[in-house]
Amino acid sequence: VSHYKILEKLGEGGMGVVYKAEDTKLKREVALKFLPPHLGASESDKARFLQEAQAAASLNHPNICTIYGIDEHEGRLFFAMEFVDGQTLREKMDALSLKQAIDIAVQIADGLAAAHEKGIVHRDIKPENIMIRRDGMAQVMDFGLAKLRASGSKITRLTKEGSTVGTAGYMSPEQVQGQETDHRSDIFSFGVVLYELLTHRLPFKGVHETALAYEIVNVDAAPMSV
Repeated sequence: VSHYKILEKLGEGGMGVVYKAEDTKLKREVALKFLPPHLGASESDKARFLQEAQAAASLNHPNICTIYGIDEHEGRLFFAMEFVDGQTLREKMDALSLKQAIDIAVQIADGLAAAHEKGIVHRDIKPENIMIRRDGMAQVMDFGLAKLRASGSKITRLTKEGSTVGTAGYMSPEQVQGQETDHRSDIFSFGVVLYELLTHRLPFKGVHETALAYEIVNVDAAPMSV
């Protein structure tokens, strides 16, 4: 693929398939994220994918995954990003000490603060979207649901009015209700992650999505000490 040699598939989600690859020009390992084949024909998904690349590429912070470039291969958009050698916060969570958990939480907050300063809202903060490198550095990944808040931006809402984005259990009340979101939505989701990091349980526990949504909007989470 261009000057990248595909080494292995790392994973996939709703907005992309990720491969580990070698940059044969710069002789370094990278991660390549492609639009999945069944979404490749959709102009709205391509626009969303480009928005992710543009939003993430504008960020330069140690706690945010670095984007190197964007390209197209056989009609499929992809971008090259930093290969993070480590595990997701979900995979690491149970093995963390209280001190490590607090340190990781501070790093996540620093990364989000840097994004928010540039008007970028992540909108899907959860343990699966945070990588912990082998050296302990936390990096926020996947700005696939990011939205630019900058006034006058030519990028409009690519999420249909009234629809929800994010992951059940970590969404803010505004997301659950399909309302307009800003950086405060990320702060709420970060609070859920922090709660889970420190207690190993989620603050909202609806038995199905509708009940969970009701709790998020109407119920105060139990204190962490309970």
